[in-house]
Amino acid sequence: MVRTKKSIGSAVKALAEREPAFAGVVEKFGVPEPRSSDPGAQTLLRTIVGQQVSVAAARSMWNKLEAAFGSPPDLRKLLAASDEELRAAGMSRQKSGYIRSLAELVLSGDLDLAALPEDDEEAIAHLTKIKGIGRWSAEIYLLFAEGRADVFPAGDLAVMIELGRLLGMEDRPSEKQLRELAESWRPYRGAAAVLAWHSYNSAVL
Repeated sequence: MVRTKKSIGSAVKALAEREPAFAGVVEKFGVPEPRSSDPGAQTLLRTIVGQQVSVAAARSMWNKLEAAFGSPPDLRKLLAASDEELRAAGMSRQKSGYIRSLAELVLSGDLDLAALPEDDEEAIAHLTKIKGIGRWSAEIYLLFAEGRADVFPAGDLAVMIELGRLLGMEDRPSEKQLRELAESWRPYRGAAAVLAWHSYNSAVL
């Protein structure tokens, strides 16, 4: 898990013992701070709202959505809303479709966020039933909202760039290459991604 100081500390220690590059990150930048988000539909809704827009724009859109549909936004009201009502709250037609998909799956019981399968790949398959939620978004949700220790968002650009650099690779690894490399980091691959972000963000400060 990466959601508490104790859990991320023990995972990072295990990784540093296996991979000198990770030990170097810890020595240079310290142990990353724990990261977490709330499990449930609202976190996924925030993910949809924040896609392909700046942090400031996402915050503004979220505030509009809460003003119109409750704080946090009520899924039943969102599902019943017209395109015009959602547009007035800052949602594009595409985002409106994604929001309705999430609301419909949750309200119908087709997607039970409180009882996702224990198998990570099965859980990802359930989450990606939501329009607008791809593999990366599903992995980020499982990592930070559910604290699944071995979920590894290998398709994340910063993770690919930084792990390629840390491991001394001439070219940025592909997602497939990175997943193969990360097999030896099980069951701490989530912490490996967090270490990559930690190194990437610290290096550019």
